[in-house]
Amino acid sequence: MSDIETGVVRIGTRGSLLATTQAETVRQGLIAAGLKAELVIVKTAGDLSAAPVQTIGVGVFTAALREALTDGKVDVAVHSYKDLPTAPDERFVIAAIPQREDPRDALVARDGLVLGELPAGARIGTSAPRRAAQLRALGQGLDIQPLRGNLDTRIGKVASGELDAVVVARAGLARIGRLDVVTEALDPVQLLPAPAQGALAIECRSADVDLIEIVSTLDDANSRAAVAAERGLLAELEAGCTAPVGAIAEVVESIDEEGRIFDEISLRGCVAAIDGSDSIRASIVGSLDNAEELGRDLARELLDLGARDLVAITEPAVNTAHTPGATHV
Repeated sequence: MSDIETGVVRIGTRGSLLATTQAETVRQGLIAAGLKAELVIVKTAGDLSAAPVQTIGVGVFTAALREALTDGKVDVAVHSYKDLPTAPDERFVIAAIPQREDPRDALVARDGLVLGELPAGARIGTSAPRRAAQLRALGQGLDIQPLRGNLDTRIGKVASGELDAVVVARAGLARIGRLDVVTEALDPVQLLPAPAQGALAIECRSADVDLIEIVSTLDDANSRAAVAAERGLLAELEAGCTAPVGAIAEVVESIDEEGRIFDEISLRGCVAAIDGSDSIRASIVGSLDNAEELGRDLARELLDLGARDLVAITEPAVNTAHTPGATHV
């Protein structure tokens, strides 16, 4: 019998509540597939540093998990897909992308306010240049504050009055059972989410063919196609996971000239200047079979419209006077 049949599959994950909750869904899926599985906590550079993610580097939450895979310390790694670099790595295979959670951003605000009700000068915490850029572009005069920490820490800054609101991924709150704190799920018309937000990537070593085959039973084809389109856009823009780029792809039904119904991918993308001075949006619809190339086509359209110049604009000075210890979150 193979090691898969006789042993325990070790699932590498970060140690946060969100990460272990995500990994536990994978563990349960593998158990349902007939395997024994356990979680193995791996510390990453992102867990050990309080610096802004964009200063630490792309892959800050994933490199240690991949190293553990390479060293044989774990057999499977579970990533938040939006954290993975877009460049392929032949050592690994994304064996499954389970059904994706709602990819939208969520607002958690004081007094039950929605985004349009926040007054000029309201203090909004976010860890993502993408969110900061799009929030500034709305022209509401919001005071964007730097923010790091786990979800409870971020939400707690609203409850304590340090911030008027925070913007986080709705998917994370859904996975840890905290949707009760959401005051608004933000429409992509306002804020486009990060490429692959809400999706998990279950990664295996390329050589582990038998394990890849079993893990692949957890794959959701529509989620994989949507993520491929969004990350294709990100890769063509040569932008990392911290760039001010938003994208959302959906599988939609279309009708041909003979009245036959078929599925296509609808993709929307956005590049915003980090200072909020401008943003460029575009959209495209195409075949599921060419999802990644569809994303690259949309990226080229954004570049033709001037996206590269927007990405080059630097972030304005951040006013941290209202947020004690802001440099430590």
